[in-house]
Amino acid sequence: MAKLVECVPNFSEGRNKEVIDAIAGAISATEGCSLLDVDPGASTNRTVYTFVGPPQAVVEGALNAARAAFAIIDMAKHTGQHPRMGALDVCPFIPVRSATMDDCVACANEFGRRLADMLEVPVYLYGEAAQSENRRSLPTIRAGEYEALPEKLRKSEWAPDFGPATFVASWGATVTGARKFLIAYNVNLLSTKEQAHRIALDIREQGRGKDQPGRFKKVQGIGWYLEESSVAQVSTNILDFELTPLHAVYEEICRDARELNLPVVGSQIVGLIPLKAMLDCADFYVQKEKLFIVEEEHKVRLVISKLGLDSLGPFIPKERIIEYMVEANQDEGRLVSLSLQQFVRSVGARTAAPGGGSVSAAIAAMGAALGCMVGQMTYGKRQFEAVDGIMRRLIPPFHQAMNDLLLIVDADSTAFNSYMAALKMPRSTADDIKRREEAQQEGLKKAVGVPLSLAEKVAALWPVLQDMVRYGNVACKSDAQVAAKALETAVWGAYYNIIINLKDITDQSFKCAMEEKASALLKEARESVAMVLETASQRP
Repeated sequence: MAKLVECVPNFSEGRNKEVIDAIAGAISATEGCSLLDVDPGASTNRTVYTFVGPPQAVVEGALNAARAAFAIIDMAKHTGQHPRMGALDVCPFIPVRSATMDDCVACANEFGRRLADMLEVPVYLYGEAAQSENRRSLPTIRAGEYEALPEKLRKSEWAPDFGPATFVASWGATVTGARKFLIAYNVNLLSTKEQAHRIALDIREQGRGKDQPGRFKKVQGIGWYLEESSVAQVSTNILDFELTPLHAVYEEICRDARELNLPVVGSQIVGLIPLKAMLDCADFYVQKEKLFIVEEEHKVRLVISKLGLDSLGPFIPKERIIEYMVEANQDEGRLVSLSLQQFVRSVGARTAAPGGGSVSAAIAAMGAALGCMVGQMTYGKRQFEAVDGIMRRLIPPFHQAMNDLLLIVDADSTAFNSYMAALKMPRSTADDIKRREEAQQEGLKKAVGVPLSLAEKVAALWPVLQDMVRYGNVACKSDAQVAAKALETAVWGAYYNIIINLKDITDQSFKCAMEEKASALLKEARESVAMVLETASQRP
């Protein structure tokens, strides 16, 4: 899949709509860039923009935004609650899909160099792009903020990485770099700014200084007051949500607030958030409160409710969760985004893809969906109350497989298309022919790997389906039987897709190993479907 990089420039203007819109327009007008979110704050006097695109496109988008801001933001007149040192205060690049951290470091270096050349302003590198350890931390670079910059630039240890060590009053300085996904997360308190800041000092990694470190790794924090909402906030940046998850920060702030007799009145995500961060948070509350929730939509709704994410404004998942935003911008061309009618007609068209592999994946997904349905039609009903615990165990594997198998619908066509692209490579010279043959073999191995993964996912469902038929709502027996035959048919389809692609593979050890695996999975499918159908036939 094409590389996708996220860029999240923070501009020091959150009140003037014309300025905010002009910068957004510059990003949107850049070819290849998809502007996902614009999040202004009046008290902070800062706007966070989020956009994605291929690496080169996001660099161009950031430069176009900076060029627009240079003409309309004057830092000499800027005031706001948020720490800042420049008109374009910070511009990080984040890997989203198929891109590496090295790709993002390259983006930061190119952007920093070109920005300094274009505007003749000082630019610093931070995070994974930092050229020295003492510049990895954004707060360290930004210490003293805009007001201290004239003196700071006179010191050799603070010479910028790009551009002149010259104070440009209207601009200040810009920090750019590469990092993991940062979650800007604020918890609302009915308190003073000072009380919120006291809590922030205790939870942030920096703590109150060297002798008093804070509780959470990879968390920055500050307390401020939002005049427009009449609440104080413990404002945090969670730099690694897998190390310090969202719910941990929220629960700890709530605990500190209770000790100070301060009410917590919800919280706020600034900009976008990764889906995994939301689902990790949901899983915490599901386990803590022994809930049973399998639908992704319901898990997201649970988090919104538990954290009060809609306290200062509506939290609309499709507009705030980055994967949903990216999918919305890139759904065109995805097979799983077609209507059933469109999908069937695309299969029947005069093209080799989508073909048997994609159809097998679609059939498998429907088989898993039927297994999930039987469980849902059993769980929570009074007459089947005795098997609620069993259904809690059986439904999730079907639900997960259903979603995983849907991804294979497109993956199969993508793998086939990569092989076809190899066939079209030039073969004018010996080197051309060698590269073409290597690309063909790689494409064929990918084309084998996709249906093999389908068959393996189905294999994990046979014991689950056996139990579902045994304990599920008997009125849904025919649905379980259809599920069994659909899953078996999908494995048949996967088997034949594997075999047809193996015939042209020259790596004999790979060929033998794949044939053996595919045959074993097909044999297991035949035997398992017979057992499932026999169990079903024994139920009244």
